[in-house]
Amino acid sequence: MKVFKFGGASISNIERFRNTSRIIGRTSGEKLLVVISAMGKTTNALEDVATQYFSGNIEKAKELFEKIKTEHVNILNSLVEEDALAGITRLKDIFTEVEWLITEKPVRHFDYYYDQIVCCGELLSSIILSYYLESQKIKNYWIDARDIIRTDNNFREASVNWNFTGNSIKESVLPLFNNTNILITQGFIGCTDENESTTLGREGSDYSAAIFANQLSAESLTIWKDVESVMNADPRRFPDAVKLKSLSYSEVIEMAFYGAQVIHPKTIKPLQNKNIPLLVKSFIDPSLPGSVISEKYQGSLPPIIVIKEKQVLIRFGSKDFSFIEDNPIVQLHEIFKQVHMKPNLTQNAAISMLCCFDDRPDKTDQLTAESAKIFEVNIERELTLLTIRHYNEKTIAELTKGREIVLEQKTPHTIQLLIK
Repeated sequence: MKVFKFGGASISNIERFRNTSRIIGRTSGEKLLVVISAMGKTTNALEDVATQYFSGNIEKAKELFEKIKTEHVNILNSLVEEDALAGITRLKDIFTEVEWLITEKPVRHFDYYYDQIVCCGELLSSIILSYYLESQKIKNYWIDARDIIRTDNNFREASVNWNFTGNSIKESVLPLFNNTNILITQGFIGCTDENESTTLGREGSDYSAAIFANQLSAESLTIWKDVESVMNADPRRFPDAVKLKSLSYSEVIEMAFYGAQVIHPKTIKPLQNKNIPLLVKSFIDPSLPGSVISEKYQGSLPPIIVIKEKQVLIRFGSKDFSFIEDNPIVQLHEIFKQVHMKPNLTQNAAISMLCCFDDRPDKTDQLTAESAKIFEVNIERELTLLTIRHYNEKTIAELTKGREIVLEQKTPHTIQLLIK
């Protein structure tokens, strides 16, 4: 049995839905669980709906959501000539979840509404794919991942209840393979004990696929992307980026930890625990070999470059010149947890602590306000975090030419530079 995960780019238009169907169809006779992301830029569009709604612009939120509804209905109608009405009825069930929510003024925090609204993207795209596969005589069964993936109520960054989820997969998902070879479900989403939708973090569909692969003891997990393989740098920034045919689990965990977008950071552990290989392949040309991520040591690697824009550097300083240690550090990390911000880089001095974060203005402002009660707080925005694994002096010089280095951390294998 195998697990496939298709990202939003692989189903961003009608022809790509057809292409995804062809890839799935080639697995005839094999047991296959397919994890689907939201279509194209749907997640971004739904984020706009959530933002407008929470800001009090309910009519604007409804207007934006109407466009999303129309797009999905049109794609389903274009793909499914027969039985389209049944598929549209299923889509309307999901539409109603959001429409019911955004008719009332918000009374809870933004992250809760974000998850209730944004989670519908994966549900809509997976319904469309399921009905299209049926129209192509590819029998399948659609599963709502919220019935399977149980989480806590840490909205937007929910943690998985592995015991409940594992039992659900074994008791509710595995038996379905007795009646069909192909199961269709969603990535990124889960549900609390109170039946409230949650999400697992941005780009969390990879993680969802790894959860299913782990609990099903899959032969492999394949992530289908719009690149030929994992590369040592973003090819859109670096035209001479090098393909990496094989990587170890540990190397990919390091890459993901530092912000490489190719794999969600939490994806590897469930696979490594059961030695399930992860394949990264191109949905544009499935014949290409792609990359294999496994326990095997891959030998020497070229410099691996990760760039994160829109970074903010915050200096937390002692108000009375006492050392920053023990209790103040504990207090600071408790604030990080409360506002759901994780530092990408930290550096301690005697009476201060420097932390670099992704600059999410609402969260950043909340963090600075809370920490200012305890520390002297200084903030610098519009920075870039450059991380180079397996660095050399030539690469460092090329990537920092003409830039000011604000902060540097260096180990034998990795250098991180905060630059402006």
